[in-house]
Amino acid sequence: QMQLVESGGGLVQAGESLRLSCAASGRTLSRYVMGWFRQAPGKEREFVAVISQSGGRTYYADSVKGRFTISRDNAKNTVYLQMNSLKPEDTAVYYCNGPVVRFTPGAYWGQGTQVTVSS
Repeated sequence: QMQLVESGGGLVQAGESLRLSCAASGRTLSRYVMGWFRQAPGKEREFVAVISQSGGRTYYADSVKGRFTISRDNAKNTVYLQMNSLKPEDTAVYYCNGPVVRFTPGAYWGQGTQVTVSS
């Protein structure tokens, strides 16, 4: 079992930034492709970003490309999501997940962290 704990969410105004963190325990994070997903009120959970085991490859949903950056520090067993130029439509609960396969979430989920962007 791998436990994932997200942090860093909050309430910000449009155009501001937030950095989410996902701390893993129970398993060695470097073994897994990791990703971020989000779920807005009344909508299905959607893919946001994914990062390879080494961090050398990343991929983003079109809606966040150029604004969000996923990264990881395997020595700290932590995955990050830097979110810049936030928009009200980015408002959602953000979840860390792994192992991600072909943009499909795997078995391990965090509890989620709320991001609210006001206009």
